Amino acid sequence: MDRRTFLSAATGTVLLEGQTSTSKPAQGKALMKAGTQHDSTDEALRVLAAFGVEHICSTLPSAKFDAQWSVEGLTRLRERVESHGIQLHMVPLPLSSNYITRYESPEILLGKSPERDREIDDICQMIRNAAQAGIPALKYNLNILGVVRTEPTRGRGGCQYSTFVYAKARQDPPMTEAGAVSDEVYWERITYFLKRVIPVAEEYKVRVACHPHDPGMPHDQGYRGVHTVLGSVEGLKRFVEIQASPYHGLNFCQGTVSEMLEDPGREIFDVIRYFGSRRKIFNVHFRNIRGHFLDFQETFPDDGDVNMIQAMRVYKEVGYDGMIMPDHVPKIEGDTGGRQAFAFAFGYIQALIQMVSQEG
Repeated sequence: MDRRTFLSAATGTVLLEGQTSTSKPAQGKALMKAGTQHDSTDEALRVLAAFGVEHICSTLPSAKFDAQWSVEGLTRLRERVESHGIQLHMVPLPLSSNYITRYESPEILLGKSPERDREIDDICQMIRNAAQAGIPALKYNLNILGVVRTEPTRGRGGCQYSTFVYAKARQDPPMTEAGAVSDEVYWERITYFLKRVIPVAEEYKVRVACHPHDPGMPHDQGYRGVHTVLGSVEGLKRFVEIQASPYHGLNFCQGTVSEMLEDPGREIFDVIRYFGSRRKIFNVHFRNIRGHFLDFQETFPDDGDVNMIQAMRVYKEVGYDGMIMPDHVPKIEGDTGGRQAFAFAFGYIQALIQMVSQEG
């Protein structure tokens, strides 16, 4: 943290490069809490409890609609998490960031009927079962491409920063299994899914949170024949408006949204305000980047272009009360599974929550 940023934190003003603000931090205690989504084994839960992490998203119960997705199976999962003094705040649906390649029947995104109707019926039943098991939220992706990256680059202390440079990305093979997916086709498939799923989520009072497309691609070209319609702020605005429901919102990956912007250090705060003030942020991946649209590195939270202190203040300002999660930590030599990098991120998040809670 440089002197300019330190003075900004100490005085409650936001001082980004070339910009001055006299706005004061929001008053009162921050409502958000540290969370995670990467490991829900008993061993990991003991460590998280020691870190003071009291809310989590579990790992995927099962990639198929089986006994682990039954009311009994989900209840056992919740009770096991709660035995460590931690709340099971969210569970992932089997719609991952690389859904097309990981699962045998990804017909929801391939748009094949009646197969996709059967898959959607399974998703709806998972929502019903989660509600009956006392699980208040689910997260998911509607992603064909997966998380696309180019060669990693050197970061602080010689670690590796995950990197994406569109000009260096090999589009080989030129098409995915889904073939050419235009904006119009992708929106049809998304809308078809939401029109059937969101009414069930609303009936059973389970919030469902969708992750943006990571990364956004050129709007006129896409990538490997796929147009990433959830890879822009305008696309996310359209997405949350398709179904008017308090149970339909975003797994708001701050890093992914920053990747959509030409100047994330300036622009991200108003994006948080837009979705946060509309109560469309159900979960936050608190990740920083260096760079901009089509050319970025994923950094440690204190080593990117976004003032994460101010970001946390904005979540407080809009009254966000969900989880703030570490995500996509850099790779450090000898740090198996990124455990040390994640521990650093948890400490950073806990400190910022404590700091903004004491302001005003």
